[in-house]
Amino acid sequence: MSQGNADKNVRQFTVGEDDDGIRLDRWFKRNLPQIGFATVSRWARTGQIRVDGKRAKPEDRLAEGQVLRVPPGGEQKAGGKAPRKKRELTAEEIAQARDMVIRETKTAIVLNKPPGLATQGGSKTTKHVDGLLDAFVTDEDTPRPRLVHRLDKDTSGVLLIARTPGAAASYSKRFSGRSARKVYWALVVGIPEVPQGTIDAPLAKQPGTGGEKMHVDEENGQPAKTRYRVVERAGNRTAWVELEPLTGRTHQLRVHMAAIGHPIVGDGKYGGQDAFLTGSISRKMHLHARRLIISEPGRGTTGGKETGGGRLDVIAALPEHFAASMEALGFDENASDADPRLDLAPEKTKAEKKQAARQHAKKYRKERRGERRTRATSKDTANKKAKAKSKPKGRRK
Repeated sequence: MSQGNADKNVRQFTVGEDDDGIRLDRWFKRNLPQIGFATVSRWARTGQIRVDGKRAKPEDRLAEGQVLRVPPGGEQKAGGKAPRKKRELTAEEIAQARDMVIRETKTAIVLNKPPGLATQGGSKTTKHVDGLLDAFVTDEDTPRPRLVHRLDKDTSGVLLIARTPGAAASYSKRFSGRSARKVYWALVVGIPEVPQGTIDAPLAKQPGTGGEKMHVDEENGQPAKTRYRVVERAGNRTAWVELEPLTGRTHQLRVHMAAIGHPIVGDGKYGGQDAFLTGSISRKMHLHARRLIISEPGRGTTGGKETGGGRLDVIAALPEHFAASMEALGFDENASDADPRLDLAPEKTKAEKKQAARQHAKKYRKERRGERRTRATSKDTANKKAKAKSKPKGRRK
């Protein structure tokens, strides 16, 4: 979610990739929790909430890139409903939340989410990361941390939590703008024929599954790209792959690997029985968000742009079942993180991008001038030959 340049009264937000497909009322609960459902319903009923300029209902689903218009106000006033109270967690829940922390900064708390724990709650999900975030609220003046992106319930690894609403908006912009880099590890069934490449296969919700399952849809699907690299292989049985999503579709990595005939080990949803290996290999899913590289929000702004932000580079240790499978198959964890290709060069500034574009245009114009000269020379040569042929030959005596 990123807040646009609205005036001081009306607010505008651009729907981010992590909110793609979410209901409008759920979007408010996730991004503007201080605004109650009754207020959202009233605004929708009176046409004050607009999505891409059109009226919207609380049950309407949003799509990435849509612009949401939100009227001013809506927060509970003094004398109204009491503000949200900090949820009282058990000592066990607080310890669980704290044990997940792998890095803390002024703007973020980075967790290593275990497999089997949902990121956010639902109709049948009561235990989730979002429900544990009150463990990081130390007093009444401390804002409740917010989710910035999400991982599937059975996917483990790096999960970034923003400390404040402002930090959440900044981090969300980086995720939706594709400037954040996410590297996943996975064990897949079989060995990809091409050891590294990019899977380009549009994805859409599979009909008849209630939106719970995705599939490749070349005609109506949304663009989805995944870069992959085989790190090591265990005979012809299993490969350890490094995955980098270049887009952020639901279940993207799982669907893409299954689509090329190499489902992720333990992913019965997309690989069926073929996704489970015999022997000592766990039946749990072997997909892990290994590394996150993202720039932090700046300390101030200049000309409306953030300045002074550093780079956050975090690695999450493998869960027990994944590490055991790696050892059983003879894989060396250092084979991936030692890869120098993971060390990113600093992202180019707008000025550098413009300079590169100008150089490309200059090179293109130069090549075009060369082509024109070649055509002109060829044309002159052809004309001379044609004139020579047209001249009458003298008679021999």
